[in-house]
Amino acid sequence: MADIPRAASAAAPDPEDRSRFVERFAGELTEAGMQRMAARVFAALFASETASMTSAELSGQLQVSPAAVSGAIRYLTQVSMVSRERDPGTRRERYVLHDELWYETFTSRDQVLVRWEKVLKDGARALGEDSRAGVRAAETAEFFEFLQAELLGLMDRWRAHKDARGG
Repeated sequence: MADIPRAASAAAPDPEDRSRFVERFAGELTEAGMQRMAARVFAALFASETASMTSAELSGQLQVSPAAVSGAIRYLTQVSMVSRERDPGTRRERYVLHDELWYETFTSRDQVLVRWEKVLKDGARALGEDSRAGVRAAETAEFFEFLQAELLGLMDRWRAHKDARGG
């Protein structure tokens, strides 16, 4: 998360404030459908100054077992929200948030929408384009096609906004 201005990170937050933020953000992510432990690990990484931590650091901060961290990291790497890096000169792995995490996450959703749209269009034909199920599948495919076009435009506007502010 290298885009954060240096001045924004000048004062170290109170550990209790950081912990409350991590749990609150994790709660929101869980409500949105993310696995609870993955949400807590993600929020802890997000709230760290370097956007990276080792398993031991995550276990200690979250007061959970290394196995719980491992399972969460496995999920977060599968959904491309976190990557693994070796600590130089050690056998320890560091877990790191991707730069431009949200941009990459939403951009990768574009590929999911394309696949869903194709399956739904095929489904509309297979279910019968005049049947209620076929119409429902076709309308959902049309929605995903619309959403994809809007998402691409939105991402372009975000990039322009970010460039305009010097980010």
